[in-house]
This record gives sequence, C-alpha cells and structure tokens, in this order.
Amino acid sequence: MNYQKILETIVDKGEASAIALALELDNPLLIIDDLKGRKLAKKLNLNIAGTLGVILKAKEKGIIKSTKGIFEKLKQSNFRISEKVETELLKLSGE
Repeated sequence: MNYQKILETIVDKGEASAIALALELDNPLLIIDDLKGRKLAKKLNLNIAGTLGVILKAKEKGIIKSTKGIFEKLKQSNFRISEKVETELLKLSGE
C-alpha cells in the first residue's frame, strides 16, 4: 500500500515520508517534531521522540557532554525552543 500519498493529504510531504517509512519497519522510533505529524503518528501507534528528547537522551547516556551548545545551534537554524522548555531541559541534563 502506498501510505505516502494518503499521508500527504493529512501532513506535509516530509512528515508523510517519515511516517510512511516508519509504518513499513518493525518497531521503529520515529523522530518527529511537527505537532500535526506527532499526533498522527500517535494515532497510528508509532513510537515517537522529538529532537530535544533525543539530545537529552544522548546527554544522559554520555554520548554528548553538553546540551546547551546544541540548543544554541538549533536556535540559530530557526528551530524554536521556548525559554521555559530550554530551562527545564538544561536542569534535567544537569547544566
């Protein structure tokens, strides 16, 4: 079945592609930030994570040393992080 075309009627092409691929895999973790895409992925029973969650997990596992610099680079690329969320994530990561 071509999930891509069906999904594109609901979400943008990029999110539709990611969700369609995830539907074809066994037990995938879909990394998606778009709210509409996240809601759809949840309805389709996909396991999801956001970019910020992945960064926090990398810090917890010792893969990266600091989250603050990564958050700054993300914001420079027009990735939106509220000050409240950033502060909370920095606390959670021990920074």
